[in-house]
Amino acid sequence: MDTPPILVLGATGSAGRRVAAHLRALGAPVRSASRHSATRFDWNDRSTWEPALQGVDRMFLMAPDGIPVDPDLVRLAAELEVGHIVLLSSRGIETMGDQRLLEAEDAVKRSAVAWTILRSDWFDQNFDEGPFREAVLAGELAVPLGDCRQGFVDLDDVGAVAARTLTEDGHTGRSYELTGPQALSFAEVCAVIEDVAGHPMRFHGSDDAYRAAQTSFGRSEQSIERDIVSYAALRALGGTEPLDTVPRLIGRPARSFRQYVTTAVSDGSWPRPPDTTGTS
Repeated sequence: MDTPPILVLGATGSAGRRVAAHLRALGAPVRSASRHSATRFDWNDRSTWEPALQGVDRMFLMAPDGIPVDPDLVRLAAELEVGHIVLLSSRGIETMGDQRLLEAEDAVKRSAVAWTILRSDWFDQNFDEGPFREAVLAGELAVPLGDCRQGFVDLDDVGAVAARTLTEDGHTGRSYELTGPQALSFAEVCAVIEDVAGHPMRFHGSDDAYRAAQTSFGRSEQSIERDIVSYAALRALGGTEPLDTVPRLIGRPARSFRQYVTTAVSDGSWPRPPDTTGTS
């Protein structure tokens, strides 16, 4: 009898493709789904939901930033007898008032499906695949957290944890907080990128610098001020203490931010800065 596949939503994205790769490495059958996969899934097209879920035993659930996890999808998963949902969420969502992820967690917990929630800290890959990539290329980053340290975690480790929780017993009804092995400030992170990648990086940690940067991107004053309130709450919470969740669940040390940057450089994730030394 064939083993039912594990559905991975967002399978072409930064998180989903790593989850799918780790599942395959464990020998698990995977059904990769996204708007651009053979199994099409689109949060805005409900006709794609049931075909993606049909015959699935377990599911990795996430939604792109800014898109809510529709409770109707979770209910449909229960109706189609999906046995286990692993939801990718985020740390500090109560502090930052992230209603999108709070409601996603609530929908999963209230469902008739066994669940596991992964609460991740900042992704390392934000700097080469995500929202901070352009800042790295420009050599300047503004985030209003001052010197408050965060637990930057590598998405490859998150993918490995997700694969384990989807294929092993003992994880249902659990919420896991995922951090990297060190707590670093954004200024320290920028210093690592500058040291390893050779990209000059200036960090600005004030509210005013963040306002100026985000205004230059064309964002509304209301949305910027909403962000600043959330960041202030996170800053007031204090620095992150690194946790041992990742090594405990995957059986190896979590990757450091320096290891991530070294790999990103070797993979050509950032164009090399121009050589300005010249010759006379």
